[in-house]
Amino acid sequence: MRHDHPRWDDRFLTRRELLAHGSMGMGALALMGVMGDASGDAPRPAGHLDSPLAPKQPHFAAKAKRVIHLFMNGGPSHLDTFDHKPALDKHHGQELPKSVHLVTERRTGAVMRSPFAFQRYGRSGIEVSDLFPHVGACIDDVAVIRSMQADVPNHIPSILLMNCGDARLIRPSVGSWVTYGLGTENQNLPGFVAMCPGGYPGNGGAQNWRAGFLPGAYQGTYIDTRHTQIEKLIENTTNRRISNTEQQQQLELLRELNEGHRQERDKNTQIEARIQSFELAARMQLEATEAFDISREPEKVRRMYGEGTEARQMLIARRLVERGVRFVQVWVGGDWDHHQNLEEGHRRMARQCDQAIGALLKDLKQRGMLDDTLVIWGGEFGRTPTMELPMGLPNNTRGNGRDHNHHGFSMWLAGGGVKGGYVHGATDEFGFKAVEKPVHVHDLHATILHLLGFDHTKLTYRHASRDFRLTDVYGEVVKEVI
Repeated sequence: MRHDHPRWDDRFLTRRELLAHGSMGMGALALMGVMGDASGDAPRPAGHLDSPLAPKQPHFAAKAKRVIHLFMNGGPSHLDTFDHKPALDKHHGQELPKSVHLVTERRTGAVMRSPFAFQRYGRSGIEVSDLFPHVGACIDDVAVIRSMQADVPNHIPSILLMNCGDARLIRPSVGSWVTYGLGTENQNLPGFVAMCPGGYPGNGGAQNWRAGFLPGAYQGTYIDTRHTQIEKLIENTTNRRISNTEQQQQLELLRELNEGHRQERDKNTQIEARIQSFELAARMQLEATEAFDISREPEKVRRMYGEGTEARQMLIARRLVERGVRFVQVWVGGDWDHHQNLEEGHRRMARQCDQAIGALLKDLKQRGMLDDTLVIWGGEFGRTPTMELPMGLPNNTRGNGRDHNHHGFSMWLAGGGVKGGYVHGATDEFGFKAVEKPVHVHDLHATILHLLGFDHTKLTYRHASRDFRLTDVYGEVVKEVI
């Protein structure tokens, strides 16, 4: 509610309150920009300077303008996808040579060959398993990194490391850093969207798309893509009960209440995030329904992507980046973690996503968007070259699977200034450890930021009396893939 005359207490400000008014008011200003004032003025144009998500310039000319991160939750096996190892066939059923110092989370036994055939694709002749023929058809646009390394063989720490740059502490996600650095090109949609069916709370859930200590405007907007109806996929985008004028009045009251609540508290970043959420919700009423509605796509395009949740996610991802969303993360399945029955499990997972991933790459290329859209594929780690022994655990009673392996695994990049048809680094003969040109997760993050036009050592945010960055005090740009 309004006060024509300020309360007596409001005539005087403490030093702390003055700083709060001056430095923490961006969310309220941006919300006013969305709503207009109480007299019914129109919202300010998208990209107004009051918005923390207004487009910004990077440190230098960027090769990529936007990112689609295809996250294979659970740790797909590099030995069965993009890192062919003939030695596994030769030594199948035998003990690993003692020269390979195998260290695993669980007990493993003999060498296990891949149940999948590999073949060479494209002019580059890169080997890809028969799990991913559609990706293989696009391999000349792909740079495969076969020498990735993480820190530990556990899911949640490795997932957080891949998504936030730290395995233990609360840190902003990669998508939050990117939107902090670049803003977004469409103020009526989130700058950062995370599509994750069911949320996967067992693997960190919302921690993976959080803003951490960055302002709340940069947190990811979570979409539960199990839903197919737009009204459930994007809830509450249409108010059928009240007029726009009445809704503006409600939002104005809400802004005043939030602002008063925030001024009375020392630590108000969560309130700032809440204000930003209301601001984003108001903006999304203008455009979200159209962006997420894949029925507007021609039938030919929908057929190209295929059926199912993964296909729907990939097509939505293309529609979002096409409309200016800066960072889209697509969580692909929750079941790449095959400690048993790897052949059956990996084939099922790949069948759900291979066609859609290939369609995404081809679709972006046909539209002239692949050149400045960086596509990233990979999980949190790889798998062991040896078979995991049944231990009576719920996820391994029958064997024929592989344990976690963070010492060496594969990821790939496409578009966005990446050198296509290129293989970087290598694991040892059996695929256990990266031995040529190892690439740590921090190096990957440094490379992603470089492609987006940033010196990763200079994209920082002041917090707790020091400057933080995505790569902490680590990271080297992998120049060979650019």
